[in-house]
Amino acid sequence: MKKIGIFYGSTTGTTLEVAQEIAKCLDVKPEDVHDVASVSPSSVAGYDMVILGASTWGAGDLQEDMATFIDGLQALDLENKEVAIFGCGDESMSDTFCNSVGEIYHRLHDTHAMFIAPFNNDGYNYQHSDSNVHGLIVGLCIDNVNHPEMTSDRVKKWCDVIKEEIV
Repeated sequence: MKKIGIFYGSTTGTTLEVAQEIAKCLDVKPEDVHDVASVSPSSVAGYDMVILGASTWGAGDLQEDMATFIDGLQALDLENKEVAIFGCGDESMSDTFCNSVGEIYHRLHDTHAMFIAPFNNDGYNYQHSDSNVHGLIVGLCIDNVNHPEMTSDRVKKWCDVIKEEIV
């Protein structure tokens, strides 16, 4: 069985809550759920699968703690690491919805990570998202502002995709 580490950047607590829900769904122990403000990027070394999560801020920016963490991850060779990405956003920010998912994906592209668990954004209404890479949504997008009722179902379905990778 693959060892999973969840690393999140959260300012208001929403991304933390989603990280905890993902951990519960995947039976990830609390000690394997990390606030990136408190750990170094080298902490991913002990995991086969790394789940990264952050919110989108301002004009589509990556949450500050995660941005710093990703700076450090970019210097690492993540070959043989499976990476899944989730992000929190607000679809009313129609031109930047969940851009954090796409930014993490793009910034880690040259690390040789194996990206897993794409998902879809059906049910949301927005104009653009950097999470859409060549027609594929590269991770889980959550909107607890406008659609909190969709979160648990989306997390469960996304975790089911990840569970297929764990075998």
